[in-house]
Amino acid sequence: MAELGPDLLGPVALELARAEEHLPGPHAMPGGSRFELKWDGFRVGAVCRAGAVQLWSRNGTDFTAKFPDIQAALAEQVDTDCVLDGELVVWTGERMDFDALQARMVNTAATVRRRLVPAQPASLVVFDVLAVGGVDVRPMRWTARRNRLESLAKAWRPPLQLSPVTGDVAEAREWLEAFKVSGVEGLVVKGATSRYQPGRREWVKWKTRDTVEAIVGAVTGSLRRPEVLVVGRYRGKDLEVVGRTVKLTESQSATIGKLLKPAGVWHPWPDQIATHWGRGSKTPIVKVRPTVVVEVAADAALQAGHYRHPLRLVRHRTDLEPTDVETLPPH
Repeated sequence: MAELGPDLLGPVALELARAEEHLPGPHAMPGGSRFELKWDGFRVGAVCRAGAVQLWSRNGTDFTAKFPDIQAALAEQVDTDCVLDGELVVWTGERMDFDALQARMVNTAATVRRRLVPAQPASLVVFDVLAVGGVDVRPMRWTARRNRLESLAKAWRPPLQLSPVTGDVAEAREWLEAFKVSGVEGLVVKGATSRYQPGRREWVKWKTRDTVEAIVGAVTGSLRRPEVLVVGRYRGKDLEVVGRTVKLTESQSATIGKLLKPAGVWHPWPDQIATHWGRGSKTPIVKVRPTVVVEVAADAALQAGHYRHPLRLVRHRTDLEPTDVETLPPH
């Protein structure tokens, strides 16, 4: 693979998806829509070259040491130099376990990792290929890339698997219903004639559950034991408060508290916020560095992009950066 450009040797820039409220129809995407399940894990680019394997996150972090089981499986089962795009997941029984996957991510000590790997083995669900046998296939149509990927995956066995795909929107909905108990949260839609465009949001993701990502900008309580998260989104260069969570559980508080760092001298938010949205007495807040992304359950009660009702923390997202969070529209 020596003739490939350095961007395919790692870290690898991956194509992204934009969230849409409505599922695109069968002819909405270039060349016709292709539907895949949206897996609940960490996105990864896998560089398989001369028998060696490296795993890169979508943000350019080297995941290889954290997932030696996937590295070994790729080294054993992939006999052609290639660059793959897929999702790391951990299964607990018949359901994907994002918390177990997070545990694999945050525990870096070698002794802990040796215990977690057999206890919480990972799987890699592959859905695209960027290079095969020294050839950059990103300029090829999705259908051509898919044919090459299916050829590569013919002899794969767990923990490697090929993500299923269909051009039938009714079948895609049936898959979604069948896999809902496994934690599949929606569909990803691509164009049959589309090229692979790193860093661009040309794919569409459609979620069945109403959860959104936001950035933690402040908390009530203390930094290490937050009681409530005050979350925001950027409008241009300005971080705006969009809502706050209900009171965290003890477990949530302890987990989030380990990730938070105090804000610097400058922070755009006031020292207090209203106890209730837009009214009531003021509650002091502890401002934090806006680097932690969380997923929250939200209702549809919005006012200028702000949630009027309390949010419920679903989980923190160590795989996302603040730049990955959807922004507020301009005024």
